[in-house]
Amino acid sequence: MANEQDAAFPEPHNSTLRDSVEDARSAARVPDTPQTRSPAYRLAFTDKDFLMREELRPVRLQLELLKPELVMNERGIDSTVVMFGGARIPAPEHKDQAKTPYLASLSQYYAEAELFAEKITQRAVAAYGREYVVCTGGGPGVMEAGNKGAQKAGGQSIGLNIVLPHEQAPNEYVTPALSFNFHYFAIRKMHFLMRAAAITVFPGGFGTLDEMFEALTLIQTKRMQPVPFILFGRAFWDKIVNWDALVEAGTIAPEDLDLITFVETADEALAAIDAFETADPC
Repeated sequence: MANEQDAAFPEPHNSTLRDSVEDARSAARVPDTPQTRSPAYRLAFTDKDFLMREELRPVRLQLELLKPELVMNERGIDSTVVMFGGARIPAPEHKDQAKTPYLASLSQYYAEAELFAEKITQRAVAAYGREYVVCTGGGPGVMEAGNKGAQKAGGQSIGLNIVLPHEQAPNEYVTPALSFNFHYFAIRKMHFLMRAAAITVFPGGFGTLDEMFEALTLIQTKRMQPVPFILFGRAFWDKIVNWDALVEAGTIAPEDLDLITFVETADEALAAIDAFETADPC
């Protein structure tokens, strides 16, 4: 029978050569001596203290890039629909708990996010769960709405959480096998965009603005292929960003605004995605 130490390691891979899993198990059973108790004797890849040294940052960056990538490949996910939005946007039934009346009024976008995620996930299910998989930040607010809508449609959804001083557990609607946790914001944002077939942005705060403008910059500078880029809530976004002032100042080109589509409802967003896909590329 496997002991508790064995349970801490995955099954060995099929190979003619002895693999790392077997050696990790063997190393956990070595006789207890002053030499084997020394940190120097630990296998490097099982030594957490070693892996968290400052000099190992490049390795940790690589691991955060690889782990979600491998898991999503194994789950057969080819494309995602990204949903950015504020963690503080309340569900309509909880809008009376919002800190401000304006925040309470934004609860309509929680409802639209949930409906949009449900409808786009119905398409994902029809595509055997490989395309249009909802991808959120895994937290509360709009993110919760997205994962909730996907679950309601019977599909899987991704949550890309990040360790923050005030953060809680991922919302309960993220598919557990696709619930990831990050240390590096930069790697997390890469995973948002690596498979993105469409990007939706709902009202939010600094984090939402950061994610929105980074994605826009990548498309504007042709570092990323154009995808439907949909902002929910024109009145909100026009209040937050003076788009015309950027054009008037010459800091962006007039055609840069063509990258953005403003919508109010889930159905309008779906129509925008369909129109983008059927547009003549010439």
